[in-house]
Amino acid sequence: MYFTAVAMLALAACGGGGDASPAPGAGGGSGSAWQAGVFLDAGTFFARCDVPRSGTDPFTNLAYQDIQGSVLDENNFLRSISDATYLWYDEITDQDPGLFSNTLVYFDELKTNATTASGRPKDKFHFTFESEEWLQLSQSDVLAGYGAQWVILSSTVPREIVVAYIEPNSPATSALVNLARGARILTIDGVDVVNGSSQQDIDTLNAGLFPSSVGETHTFGVQDVGSLTTRTVSMTSDNIAPDPVQTIKVIDTPTGQVGYFQFNDHIATAEDQLINAVNTLNNGQGIVDLVLDIRYNSGGILAIASQMAYMIAGPAQVAGRSFETQQFNDQHPITNPATGNPITPVPFYDETLGFGSRPTGQALPTLNLGRVYVLTGPGTCSTSESIINGLNGIDVEVIQIGSTTCGKPYGFYEIPNCGTSYFTIQFRGVNANDFGDYTDGFSPLNTSVNAGTLLPGCSVADDFTHELGDVDEARLAAALDFRATLTCPAATGMRTLGQQKAGQPLSATDGIVPKSPWHTNRIMHR
Repeated sequence: MYFTAVAMLALAACGGGGDASPAPGAGGGSGSAWQAGVFLDAGTFFARCDVPRSGTDPFTNLAYQDIQGSVLDENNFLRSISDATYLWYDEITDQDPGLFSNTLVYFDELKTNATTASGRPKDKFHFTFESEEWLQLSQSDVLAGYGAQWVILSSTVPREIVVAYIEPNSPATSALVNLARGARILTIDGVDVVNGSSQQDIDTLNAGLFPSSVGETHTFGVQDVGSLTTRTVSMTSDNIAPDPVQTIKVIDTPTGQVGYFQFNDHIATAEDQLINAVNTLNNGQGIVDLVLDIRYNSGGILAIASQMAYMIAGPAQVAGRSFETQQFNDQHPITNPATGNPITPVPFYDETLGFGSRPTGQALPTLNLGRVYVLTGPGTCSTSESIINGLNGIDVEVIQIGSTTCGKPYGFYEIPNCGTSYFTIQFRGVNANDFGDYTDGFSPLNTSVNAGTLLPGCSVADDFTHELGDVDEARLAAALDFRATLTCPAATGMRTLGQQKAGQPLSATDGIVPKSPWHTNRIMHR
């Protein structure tokens, strides 16, 4: 199994970071009797709800545990669980929970206010979901959509939205639609995408881009790459199962064959597809280098990242080394507070784990490479960054072509209470060299703006004028040129479509690739 959404923190194991004995009345429903630095165990307040639910909990198929409580009880639960498990619990400003009438507002206060070296927030990943909505996201990799992965290059007027890639055999590939990478979306259901500004306009745009159910039909004004005219297409949403590995190819060069493939999602079906990709690249003479395109891979199952790293490096280089280890706050140096189990490193998995159609325990194929080229962008996040960090930890050379990654070495376990699921950073993933501090992301060496942890390579804009895998696509072309000459093109780190907005950081102009939050987390395997 794997879990984030299906595992709740082991509340009984979560003592506070301060005195375990509160002042009389602390945490009560009639008055907070708050005392700074004094915490009850979070379990004291769990399921004491201002509005208790009745019926069956879809997580457990048992009756809800909710009993009558108060907003103060819910706030005290969040205060205690944060003190016990938040990675930077000692950087939270302890405020009286009785002063907050809204639990979501109070939860937003339970995080560090520190900033990184680049001036960005140290904690960028503090969020909540309605528990039932989160459960639905976690139950399936199939979502309503058209099979077009959008990139939002600008979410404010003047907006710019383009197609990043297309899922095969989806509504977007039909003969009457025929969307392709780089196509600009100019209107949705008659609303101007670029300049529509009313709330009604925005609601219409969101409803068209992200249908909430199967069978919705929306109309799009599309400008294809190289065209000066707009065509109108209609698409009806369907259940879309992402194809996580695409465009597997071998590129002939004067110095040997180079493998390439696009790896978009760390989901269960990726296990089979990654094995097939590596077997394909091993056919014939085999490859001497690999270009792994993870520019739009925002995360998922950590064990699959480990498998991918193993298949790149091979058994000799991973021998005796770990892929990633969870580090919790200093109150939990030995035991995982979410599971109650000892903290053990995630290995470089060298066999199938049963995610796909193959039985568990089958040996994985390997490429046995001492270096890898990775194509990255701000959508490269979480477990995709773990591939980079995990390989760096065993001295496999990682050469980065593209722009700065999202900077998410962190993870969390879901904390459900009273119908809301809370997500607060609880651990950092570190490699075999104990490194995991890339909160500003990984950046190619010649990045000039908001650089994170530097790696050899080239800052290159995302190129929406060529298909992914085309040797003339800017990032792939730069990887092949760097391999041959050890030189980079002039640093861009920005998109090639449209113009950069004044004052906008270069790394931000790659745009946002919206994906399900379930696909952007470290999902732990057990």
